[in-house]
Amino acid sequence: MTDPAHPARGRALRPRRLLVAAGLGLAVGLGLLLGASPADAYIGPGAGFAFVGATLVLLSTLLLVVVILLTWPFTLVYRLIRIGNPYKGAAATRVVVLGLDGLDPGMTLRLMREGRLPHFQKLAERGVFRPLDTANPSISPVAWSTFTTGVDASRHAIYDFLTRDPCTYGPMLSSTDIRAAGKVVNIGRYVVPLEKPRIKLLQKSQAFWKLLGDRHIFSIIQRVPITFPPVPFRGLLLSGMCVPDLRGSQGTFSFYSTAQNEHGHPARTGGEQTVLRRQGNRIRTRIVGPENSLLRAGGRMTLPMTIDVAADRQGVRIEIDGSEPFDLPLRGYSPWVKLVFRPGLKVKVHGIARFYLNSVEPDVDLYMTPIHIDPENPAMPISHPQIYSVYLAKMQGPFATLGLAEDTWALNERVIDEKAFFEQAMAIYEERERMFLDALGQTKKGLVTTVFDTTDRVQHMFYRYLDPTHPANAGKDTTEWADAIPQVYERADALLGKVWSEVERPDTVFMVISDHGFTNFRRGVNLNTWLRENGYLALKPGHETSGEWFEHVDWSRTRAFSLGLTGMFLNRKGREASGIVREGAEYRALVAELSEKLEELVDPQTGRHAIRKVRATAETFDGPYRLDAPDLLIGYEGGYRNSWECATGAVTGSVFSDNTRSWSGDHCVDPDIVPGVFFCNRRIATERPRLIDIPLSILELFGQKRARYMQGDMIFAADARVGGGFDPKRLDQSGAAPGAQVRLERDAA
Repeated sequence: MTDPAHPARGRALRPRRLLVAAGLGLAVGLGLLLGASPADAYIGPGAGFAFVGATLVLLSTLLLVVVILLTWPFTLVYRLIRIGNPYKGAAATRVVVLGLDGLDPGMTLRLMREGRLPHFQKLAERGVFRPLDTANPSISPVAWSTFTTGVDASRHAIYDFLTRDPCTYGPMLSSTDIRAAGKVVNIGRYVVPLEKPRIKLLQKSQAFWKLLGDRHIFSIIQRVPITFPPVPFRGLLLSGMCVPDLRGSQGTFSFYSTAQNEHGHPARTGGEQTVLRRQGNRIRTRIVGPENSLLRAGGRMTLPMTIDVAADRQGVRIEIDGSEPFDLPLRGYSPWVKLVFRPGLKVKVHGIARFYLNSVEPDVDLYMTPIHIDPENPAMPISHPQIYSVYLAKMQGPFATLGLAEDTWALNERVIDEKAFFEQAMAIYEERERMFLDALGQTKKGLVTTVFDTTDRVQHMFYRYLDPTHPANAGKDTTEWADAIPQVYERADALLGKVWSEVERPDTVFMVISDHGFTNFRRGVNLNTWLRENGYLALKPGHETSGEWFEHVDWSRTRAFSLGLTGMFLNRKGREASGIVREGAEYRALVAELSEKLEELVDPQTGRHAIRKVRATAETFDGPYRLDAPDLLIGYEGGYRNSWECATGAVTGSVFSDNTRSWSGDHCVDPDIVPGVFFCNRRIATERPRLIDIPLSILELFGQKRARYMQGDMIFAADARVGGGFDPKRLDQSGAAPGAQVRLERDAA
């Protein structure tokens, strides 16, 4: 368990808040002790359980609380004498960063001109509004890792959501390594680990808030991507993107339906599909949970579930083993429902999920979100200290913990519709807003950073509404949710209004940033198919196409391949298990050859070049982890992206394909096309701020020296208390943030 004394030490100058936090810890601890049974930590697929007695953990927490209460006066005196005032020389004693993932400068400017974002307009006029140069590649795990560390991908080692295992060519999650306990003992039918499983963050370098904590400047960090598992520091942190669900996946929904095909199988695909057998108005089924790796025989843990259809056919009543029955209306969501799985030996694994009833007649169609880790009883480390997620759950109730919480894949598979998705996304937004307001109220000095994902997810799934000719519009509504994206921007604007009095204080620097912008995604490009057609990738005899994860690929004759959303790997001798491309002249010649040919790739349907710029990582980066990168980063033109099949290592029959999924907007293109936004209530000294500049600038705002390894520049003017004004023409003329309609017309041409 992480040390709960850290946040208290970080707040040693605020004894009243320390007492409140300690009192909360005491209350929570006592409440859990009175009803606790042995606890566990479910780690992930096949990783097993780590046994930690709940009583021991909570007694340790209570002991630490008592020690803190008894020693804080001495700690305060020691700190004042030994350390002094950590804010001495600071241009600001509080910095607030509101992260709105994917907020696009062109769309923002358009809505400001239409008068729909009055608080953004006011912030721009009193401070600054500029495009914010994103990371390369322009994808969230890379960009937010750059924000976290102040270095590029070759130094933090995150290039995509996925990378390939050089030993097997199979997919690997780029951000986290989860492994089972090495030492176990077999007791009858059980496998009991004797040590903790390993959960390791693969992001390199270190977070800038850890540097602040080392200098006794307190931070609250909420839902910043690529922070799972949380790294201890003097502050509070709730992990964001890449937190898994309770099954250990990045989000597996469940769908229950009486509909079936001619073979008696589920009529739809995706997620965990269950065919329901109706007996009158009652249906008996089960919820499939995580793998039971406590048992030698393995298998998924399940919970019995009963569904009773209401007499008026306007809802159902659901009863799940171990939970209170609840009524679910037609076309409505349930609250978060607690799910408790019991693998044996009195161990409990806690999750939460929400249910949505699509229909009752002619078929019962019931959707269940992925099973989130219960923040009140976390089965994996999702916060630092561990009790922070418990505190938030006690304060506001259960909340989404899955990294990719908005269920985009359920909408892609059409097991839910736009209404259900939008309502889910806005409910998660409201949870995040309560967290942010709580952090802001608790922090009068130090750093507050909260990232909202809703802006990104809604643009991904509703961008087709901005383009009447989008291939994804076929067979779908094109009018009802045409205003969904502007509505989300307006919600963010309303949040600015709620916090305006807090962030306009002279001691506070307030920034609104996004990691990237957005553009259209009309056509997919399968680079693996192009490589096969041009002799760079070979399939085994008898195969013209392949399935996912490079099925049927002949590695002994393959020189290049693509996996994920951002790049292309060369099959390098000495790096990949079956590498054939020799280092030196052969490697450099192949990089140059592929780059030239790819930049000439033309879509036969549109006559347009699909790729704007190919960047060789050996020339673009000079950090210690550039060897782990894709050898070529593909900077697509707007409207194009790696196809869905290419992202999973498949070889299809054609290079180009229409994107017909609801996921119709994207940003995995040339970084110059999709800058983020930078709003601030203080003057800056540059016309073109960069995402990589933000962490270093925050350090210097607090009067702290830059870390020598950081690559950014200080963006704030010497007098950081002076506003910079706003000139929309300057934003338009920068070339980085064209108006949304201009970009749309260009992408759809």
